[in-house]
Formats: sequence, structure tokens, C-alpha cells
Amino acid sequence: MHPDAPPIGRRERNKQQKLERITAAATELFSAHGVDEVTTQQIADRADVGAGTLFLYARSKAELLLLVHNVKFADAIETGVAAASGLSDPIDALMAIVRPIVECNRVQIENGRTYLRELVFGDPEEPHRREGLALSLRVEAAFVDVLRRDGLSEADAAELARAISAVMFISITATIHRDLSDDGVVDVIRRQVAVMLARRA
Repeated sequence: MHPDAPPIGRRERNKQQKLERITAAATELFSAHGVDEVTTQQIADRADVGAGTLFLYARSKAELLLLVHNVKFADAIETGVAAASGLSDPIDALMAIVRPIVECNRVQIENGRTYLRELVFGDPEEPHRREGLALSLRVEAAFVDVLRRDGLSEADAAELARAISAVMFISITATIHRDLSDDGVVDVIRRQVAVMLARRA
């Protein structure tokens, strides 16, 4: 906390503590059992809150997954951006961004697939979904930065970044890739990106 910031009131402190307990409970249960096998009542019980309280923070199990996974997604993006900053080859730099995102979304494959599906098709008014979509735009911006270093115009880099992002998310969620290792999925994405960049040359 900033030294000049006013102290947090008891009510806000209690709300923050409940949110932390709910997030921790959802993270633990989703990781152990998968989102489809966990009920909101189980999360409320583990967090030691009532079901009504739980729904003040997230109105559905899907929203709870978004809440939990956004944190992991944000960390993965920052890890990838940091790794890409020291790489001169554009494909290597793009894959440095892609790899932690792939890994993040495949720790529990069904959770990752459900999370990405909720980002695409979920409730547009849901705040955790909006946060996740903002993170997706952060990924595209990171791709643009790499592509601009390779000499592409801002407009061309933005178009290509959207295409790379689509390839990445489809490759992560595609049933045909379910049994691949993380390295295998990254390699699938790398080959497609290499073709896309070659066609731009």
C-alpha cells in the first residue's frame, strides 16, 4: 500500500478477504477436478462463504473460471513478452510469447478450453470476460511489437497479429490437438506462423 493511501476500511477488507478465499477455493477445485466436475456449492463451502455471497463475486461457474484463469493468463503474457524482448528472430520472438500461453491453457486442458470458449462466446456484459478480452488484446499488441521490429507497417502488423492470435487459440482448443504435448501444440502454431510470415515476404 502507498504510504499516503488511506487505510482500507473493515468492510472493504472483509470483501477482499472473501474474494481471495473464493479465488483460492475455485483455483484449487478446478485444478484438481476440472471445471465440469465442480459445483458452485463446493466452491462456496471450500471458501467458507454462503452461496449467495459467492454470487456477488461471480454469477456462475463460468465467471468463476474467468476470474481464476485471467490471473494465470496475465502472468503467462508477461512471461512471454519478457522472453520475446531479447530475441531478434521474429518467429522465435512470437513463439516466446505463445509458449507460456499454451502452457497456461493446458495445465488442465478442459479448463483451458472452457476458458477460451467463454472469452469468445460468453456474456458480453460480464466483467471478468471483459478483463479476459483485454488480455487477449494485450497478446495481439505484443505480437504487433514483434512484427513491427521486423519492418511491417502498423496496419499490416495488426492484421497479422489478429491472424496469429486466432491460429494460437484455435490450436490450443482444437480436439485434434488434445493428445499433443505442449511442445507439439507450439510446433503446430510455429509452422502456421512461419507460412504466414513467408507469404508476407
